[in-house]
Amino acid sequence: MPAVETYLDRVLTMEVGRCTEAAAIAASTMIGRGDKEGADQAAVTALREAFNKLEMDGTVVIGEGERDEAPMLYIGEKVGTGKGPKIDIALDPLEGTTLTAKAMSNALAVVAMAQGGTLLHAPDVYMDKIACGPGYPDGVIDLDAPVEDNINALAKEKGAPTSEITLCILDRERHQPLIDGARKMGSRVFLIPDGDVAGVFHTTENSTGIDLYVGQGGAPEGVLAAAALRCVGGQMQGRLVFRNDDERARAERIGIADLQRKYNLRDLASGDVIFAATGVTNGTMLDGVTWEPGFVGTHTVVMRSKTGTVRYIRAKTKR
Repeated sequence: MPAVETYLDRVLTMEVGRCTEAAAIAASTMIGRGDKEGADQAAVTALREAFNKLEMDGTVVIGEGERDEAPMLYIGEKVGTGKGPKIDIALDPLEGTTLTAKAMSNALAVVAMAQGGTLLHAPDVYMDKIACGPGYPDGVIDLDAPVEDNINALAKEKGAPTSEITLCILDRERHQPLIDGARKMGSRVFLIPDGDVAGVFHTTENSTGIDLYVGQGGAPEGVLAAAALRCVGGQMQGRLVFRNDDERARAERIGIADLQRKYNLRDLASGDVIFAATGVTNGTMLDGVTWEPGFVGTHTVVMRSKTGTVRYIRAKTKR
């Protein structure tokens, strides 16, 4: 049995990227067809088949829901051959089901893997989040501070006016106070219709122009985003949001005792983490799947926290 770190080295260069490629290719056959459930199912099936070829004792800790809600890739499901090291897996086979169904940008297939027990087992509830990319001192952003204070703090460290700070926010009515606060500061607001893993992911690259992600989205997506940030040295904070007693009970069942805890980046993803994403539709950081005579093309990023390595991979696979 290979050591976990040795195995992750091999996964980093080949297997994880191949898994997200498989999911993205399958989902791409449903682009623009108006069937978000069908697109998601295609990605789920392809990703599970790819996982089960890997020599690992994998456990899905962030997945398609609890066992009674999803037929495969549910939380707690074992994947892989069962003969390798214990690996935690967080996944979103198709982040942006609506984006895919409507042929909109920034749909992704996303996977994070880490040593067993090092990814937060987040329940399928909402999470308040704030994140920024690398290059800032620790503590520059604070989930509990007004958005105006966080903009001022980033602008000061960046050596720029607040008008040069750009925020990425999910376009939801609940976020209107954040949007209004940012615009009062003269800051730019980049609104996205869906896909808050991609939203946080945008802060990892200067080329996107996104300085800050803020708002409320899915908790599982928060763990995936944290895995990406761990690889490049960004910052993130999050707090679970519960709408009813059933959601609080769901969190307690998986061992979360402090329901008001403010999580930092290493609380969400603490171990040696690898992160991979493949574009399904064209996006800000990744191109979508292309179909050519005899070939299908993919664009993938694979990152690892231990080395800080970021690899962009363009592949062509025979059809």
